[in-house]
Amino acid sequence: MKKAKFTVSIEAPKEKVWQILWNDDSYPKWTAVFSEGSKAVSDWNEGSKILFVNENNDGMHSIIVKKIDNEIMHFKHLGMVKNGIELPQDEISKSWSGATENYHLSEANGTTILTVEMDIVEEYSDYFNEKFPLALKIVKELTEI
Repeated sequence: MKKAKFTVSIEAPKEKVWQILWNDDSYPKWTAVFSEGSKAVSDWNEGSKILFVNENNDGMHSIIVKKIDNEIMHFKHLGMVKNGIELPQDEISKSWSGATENYHLSEANGTTILTVEMDIVEEYSDYFNEKFPLALKIVKELTEI
């Protein structure tokens, strides 16, 4: 796996950016670039399980490793989900199980810097390098309304 880093500057307080990122209404809007109908199913507490799924409830399950409201959200991805059910690990999911996806927000003078750092399996590098900037552009647009 390799590390990737994506950053966007948003003219809004970090509390507003946080709400756009993790609110049930706005989350599907910015994650639609990855998969139409995306949603996250969780109680959003540190240590809790989270399902990242599409409209068919297919996707992956993860753990919220660290959460500091309005500042940090760290995920550790564990395996696949099919029809809302966690699947046993197979060779594919073993290749990326344990990958992290970390969101950091910092604010100065009303501008928030959102940084996402993540582990990417080499074969998906081009995909995420194309899609993640588009997703962060939507976060910026939704927040700056």
